[in-house]
Amino acid sequence: MIDLPERAPDALLADKGYDADAIRADLAVRKIEAVIPGRSNRRVKIEHDRALYKQRNRIERMFGHLKINRAIATRYDQLANSFLGMVHIATVRYWLKFVHAA
Repeated sequence: MIDLPERAPDALLADKGYDADAIRADLAVRKIEAVIPGRSNRRVKIEHDRALYKQRNRIERMFGHLKINRAIATRYDQLANSFLGMVHIATVRYWLKFVHAA
């Protein structure tokens, strides 16, 4: 997804599984900030933007809520447009529950 021609991302938010020197070097060449916490066995500790990394949790939770819908989790829809429509419907259903509760 980093190679998409539309627009280069400003940062890559990833978990410790992506903490590799090769990935960090590739991101540095592309001028993309690596917001990846270092693994516990790394000798030299690498700093990352903790506030930006917390935003990753929101994205993960949203995908978790979307996967509750069986049609999205198993991808019943064959066409990308109908799948995207199902994602929109599921997102609106989640949003309505959130707004209605507030």
